[in-house]
Amino acid sequence: MKKGERFRGITPPVLTAFTRDEKIDVALYRKEVRYLLDAGINCISPGGSTGENAALSDDELVQLIGIIREENRKEIPIVAGVARCSTQAAIATALSAKQAGADAVMVTPTFYNVLVPDDRGNERFYRAISDAVGLPIIIYNVIPQNEISSELLCRLLDIEHVIGIKQSVGGIMAMYDMKVTCGDRGMVFAATDEMIYSCFAVGADGAISAILSLFPRLCVRMWDLTAAGRHGEALKIQNRLFPLWKIVRGPQFPARKKAAARLLGRDCGYSKSPMTEVGDELIGRMAAMLK
Repeated sequence: MKKGERFRGITPPVLTAFTRDEKIDVALYRKEVRYLLDAGINCISPGGSTGENAALSDDELVQLIGIIREENRKEIPIVAGVARCSTQAAIATALSAKQAGADAVMVTPTFYNVLVPDDRGNERFYRAISDAVGLPIIIYNVIPQNEISSELLCRLLDIEHVIGIKQSVGGIMAMYDMKVTCGDRGMVFAATDEMIYSCFAVGADGAISAILSLFPRLCVRMWDLTAAGRHGEALKIQNRLFPLWKIVRGPQFPARKKAAARLLGRDCGYSKSPMTEVGDELIGRMAAMLK
């Protein structure tokens, strides 16, 4: 079995529902988790970028994992997001996630500009987390100023617990580069929201991507259709979602997604400061496209 095979397929990052005073809205979060689990997903990810990971405290991440465990009757894998700007902070968050019951961690490279390391520093970062935590690690390649190259990924896959990469920065070409360069040594997960089917068609091992949490059933359908060789039907779904995603993406991304979810009949609460609520003009454009 290929390294990380257990995590193959559709892994939506859960929107974190907050109250107006920035506490986790347990009832709304639980409802959203149930909605995603009922869609037939393969894994689930609390504390990704969609879930405002860099703004979450360790205690909040633990609380989110706990809610998912209570609802996770099929016991699908839980992939917890870790976004911290030092090795020790990342280890502490990952250990908290492990103790709460996460099955893997998705770890963002350090992202504050003056703390961005070279390749040797990134290797040291992921090796230290692997040694200290002992959970499967998915690298979340999303930081333009600290991009993990395909050549570096091949070296990072030599680290015991590194099982693959979520490829965000660089789009579908970068994801394909990871597949071609590293072959079957690890998992490569798509995160090019507007072209998820296209990523599946060129060999992605699944997706951990924001569009999955907004349209989980359609994305599961695209994944299953691609696996069955029914590419024309999968492409039709991608073509339907593409115009809408051009409106949803952009600054204050979690807030935009929550506005879109609300239009779809799902209340995912508020976002943490300093994000603000989406304006009426953007909501109107989303509503017209959804209609």
